[in-house]
Amino acid sequence: MDDRRKVKISKYLARHLRHQPERIGITLDPHGWVEVGELIAAAGAHGFRFTRAELDEVVRSNDKQRYAVEGDRIRANQGHTVDVDLCLPVAEPPPYLYHGTVARFLPAIRAEGLRPMNRHAVHLSPDRETATRVGARRGVPVVVPVDAGAMHRAGHSFQVSANGVWLVAGVPPAFLRFPD
Repeated sequence: MDDRRKVKISKYLARHLRHQPERIGITLDPHGWVEVGELIAAAGAHGFRFTRAELDEVVRSNDKQRYAVEGDRIRANQGHTVDVDLCLPVAEPPPYLYHGTVARFLPAIRAEGLRPMNRHAVHLSPDRETATRVGARRGVPVVVPVDAGAMHRAGHSFQVSANGVWLVAGVPPAFLRFPD
């Protein structure tokens, strides 16, 4: 399967497993799972056909490991705007986590901190390199370190998804370490 096809399928999965399952008539269970056969049938009925083998290739080769497959079920690992409980355990974060963004968002981030916006949680990267790639999707990246250790000591709860993305309800400005 060529890379363009993989990207197309991955974006289709993101839209329907994270944001709009109802658009193709699927229902995620309370933890975000849907039967693979149901997903493939619903996608095909809405004019977007792919096979189980293509789906498995997209899941296996996705550089960010956005999706998880358990037997005959699939879900997105994080990033949902629909109400799901991923049942991720609370975890102690490393001393610092990182947020990738672009310069135009820095004034709002300085004033308000990091907010989940339309997602369930703020997404943080475990290293600068990953945060740089995240920020680069919107332009020239800026990486903002987050004093996750201090947040944890102050009582903020962190979770880590299956693909290593750290999730937190929000990050107040006091815990952000802005670049000069």
